[in-house]
Amino acid sequence: MSNFFRLKENNTTIQTEIIAGLTTFLTMAYIIVVNPVILSAAGVPFNQVFMATILAAVVGTGWMALAANYPIGIAPGLGMNAYFVTVVASGVDYKTAFASVFIAGLIFLLLSFTSLREKLIIAIPETLKSAITAGIGLFIAFVGLRLSGVIVADEANLVKLGDLHSLGVILTLIGIILSVILMLLNVRGALFISMVVIAVISYFTGQIKFDGFMALPNFGHDLMITNPITPFKDVIENGLYGAVLSFLLITIFDTTGTMIAVTKKAGLMKDGNLENAKQALLADAVGTTVGAVFGTSPTSAYIESGTGVAAGGRTGLTALTIAVMFAISSFFFPVVSAISSVSAITAPALVIVGSMMMASAAEIHWDDLSEAFPAFIVIVTMPLTNSIATGLALGFITYPITKAVTGKFKDVHPLVYVFAVLFFIQMFFLGGH
Repeated sequence: MSNFFRLKENNTTIQTEIIAGLTTFLTMAYIIVVNPVILSAAGVPFNQVFMATILAAVVGTGWMALAANYPIGIAPGLGMNAYFVTVVASGVDYKTAFASVFIAGLIFLLLSFTSLREKLIIAIPETLKSAITAGIGLFIAFVGLRLSGVIVADEANLVKLGDLHSLGVILTLIGIILSVILMLLNVRGALFISMVVIAVISYFTGQIKFDGFMALPNFGHDLMITNPITPFKDVIENGLYGAVLSFLLITIFDTTGTMIAVTKKAGLMKDGNLENAKQALLADAVGTTVGAVFGTSPTSAYIESGTGVAAGGRTGLTALTIAVMFAISSFFFPVVSAISSVSAITAPALVIVGSMMMASAAEIHWDDLSEAFPAFIVIVTMPLTNSIATGLALGFITYPITKAVTGKFKDVHPLVYVFAVLFFIQMFFLGGH
């Protein structure tokens, strides 16, 4: 094992790697509960999403461990699951929506074998990348506040503050404050610990009831994709080109950005290059494709992997530990099911992760209106239109316009103009999925 993962070469030990893996797992374990909560809103059976989340995480993280040898966890990404719900809300059933995830996964797989992926990343302006991350952050924070009742619908003003005397709202606010305090104190697994504390309070206040703690994993559901040809027909018949493009672009930016950040922190990036970068990207693409087949939204490399790196994780043994922990968690469906019934337990994680994603807005050149306005449009429209794809599309459409007007037409990569035209056609002529 030591030779396979090159532990000596990376100045680490088996014990250090396992502790690092456990640390990362605790910081990202919230997705096991949060993902089924969000996707079940689109009609996907809760247990189906629970098992699909774990399978996608085990396959993606396992690939990262054994093929790429990086200490990075892979699991269904926050933001992508919320976007999936909006695709279903646009008028297609969830099985059809999974077709767009599957196709995006296949395209990502193919791109991982070519240099086009690097060209794509270079082509997209840094401003739009930062704005997309910040916009998704606001979007999922809004989802968390809405699910927990902290924000409710209002006829006069669309939204307003919820009932602060409601036990659910009080528990949500306690969960948010507790999460922030634990994170400020650098407590590992802060979000997970906060969820456990709120779950315990919920139990003693009668908000939650446990019908057992363990059960054998249940795979007793239909696969979302049984024939590889059907997804292509579904995407064409329902005009889900925009959904495929959105899933693909966000997954590429998200995963690449996270990989760069985590490997830099671990000192694994040498002269700006990543060894085994292709295999690392394949991990996410394989996780996304497998996840779509079983019933979950696209996977992503988790920035929470940085906590494992801080604990000393340097190799794939850290990732293998994460994958094993996800596999073990498949035996605890009764607990996850009970916890998910109380929004106050899961909502704080959405709000906190959303606030962390907003940090990327600091990288936008706000003093340059040609950069600032497209970024602003992306950030403001994602939560207000309840659609990540809409924000993405409007950003890509407005960016070339502001640059052309200021005489910087040639500064914009040709691919951005291609995306602008595609998004314009999709929004105004293909129903705006």
